[in-house]
Amino acid sequence: MNLASLIADYAAYNLWANKQLVDWLKTKPLESLEREIPSSFPSVKQTLVHIWDTQTWWLGTLQQLQPESNYGRVFPGPLEEVFDGLVKQSEDFAAYAQSLNEASLQERCPFSIPYVGDFVRSRFEMIQHTVTHSTYHRGQVVTIGRNVGLTDAPMTDYMFYLLMAKQENAG
Repeated sequence: MNLASLIADYAAYNLWANKQLVDWLKTKPLESLEREIPSSFPSVKQTLVHIWDTQTWWLGTLQQLQPESNYGRVFPGPLEEVFDGLVKQSEDFAAYAQSLNEASLQERCPFSIPYVGDFVRSRFEMIQHTVTHSTYHRGQVVTIGRNVGLTDAPMTDYMFYLLMAKQENAG
């Protein structure tokens, strides 16, 4: 397996995991998903908004579009719009990652993280970071969910994706 196929698969995993989480959350009471619980972000909804915004920012950064940061924004729209936005953005992110070849993945790109500084990293490192960041916050969604009585979260580990979901698509 080369770097391009590894990164493409990692982005496909991120899309799959976000879909699993959203499909599960769509079956839950809206009030549970907006209930405030102490965490990095105050609710399931706001944590999903953060994942969505961060993936959007990193995609723009990967494309060298110099996106604006929406860090910490409170999304006023309905939860269904958050679900749809996160899945659509994850599809766009995966499609972009899957379009890159070895040379473009290795290319070092400048970027600026608001309130942190200016940096230069390879595209593949930015993609790895974005997927890992989303994974971290999916775990927080599950923990917030447990605190509001949602105890049947789907398994979204990468190995589960490799062993189960990817095998289903191959067969």
